[in-house]
Amino acid sequence: MSRNRFLIWIVCFVLLCGCKNPQHTEQTIFLDYTDSYNREVVLQQKPQRIVSLSPAITELLFMIGAGDRLVGISDYCQYPEETKKIQKVGGMQNINMETLLSLHPDVVLIGSMVSQEDVDKIEKLNIPVIALIEESDITGISTLMLNLGKITAQDSAAKVEADRWQKTLEHFRQQNVCRQEAPKSVYYVVGFGETGDFTAPKGSHIHQIIELAGCRNVGEEVTTWNVSREFLFQEDPDIIVVRKEDMENFCSLYPYTLLRAVKNHKVYPIESSWIDIVTPRNLQAIAYLQQITSE
Repeated sequence: MSRNRFLIWIVCFVLLCGCKNPQHTEQTIFLDYTDSYNREVVLQQKPQRIVSLSPAITELLFMIGAGDRLVGISDYCQYPEETKKIQKVGGMQNINMETLLSLHPDVVLIGSMVSQEDVDKIEKLNIPVIALIEESDITGISTLMLNLGKITAQDSAAKVEADRWQKTLEHFRQQNVCRQEAPKSVYYVVGFGETGDFTAPKGSHIHQIIELAGCRNVGEEVTTWNVSREFLFQEDPDIIVVRKEDMENFCSLYPYTLLRAVKNHKVYPIESSWIDIVTPRNLQAIAYLQQITSE
């Protein structure tokens, strides 16, 4: 081989080695997601290790088939039963950052109760954080399901569950259309006693739960959660629903003992997790209200 041909061969070899396929150099991206705080969050790969700091999000992840990827949850995530075996990382506002870091999560999913300060701390650990603000509208659960489906690559399962949720709500609405009798008035005790009286206003998901059960929410005419004692006694509801842990205290406390529902033993305890947050278990609250109002 001549010297010139040899030099040409060397140059070509070097050039070929130096040329890289752009498809191999570009880093692949699994998801580019704009969250509820309008933050752009990029996930390089499908998350296999997830931490959830929201009870509703935790429950929905199990529903769409991604619960087995949860390696950490908040202290308030207590449903379904499988959550008992998952590492707790503290409350939604007192997160144990050392425990969180030790779990090596691919992403942390938060609701509306996590502070910006804690979000900043998590991000400083180089852990992606996606905020998914829980819907205040009960129908919004389907939206949250679909968003979680995107994040976890469980789109098909999320679509099935979201459709089922909408059909179930429509079933309750149709039941109400067919009802003949006048709806019973229901007062849900959000708060009571020296701190004041609180119930669910019209714009709340609790109002929707009561209406879907075929009842009239006593709070339908108010715009804030706080109501006056005079308002409560003026309405004097047919039925009162209170968290089971508050039941005994409420029924024995003056002046609530003067209410018609208390006198007639029409005060009913309810699991707070069925009604206080937007969750698929709201269906249990609807069914329960239907049961007690039909007695």
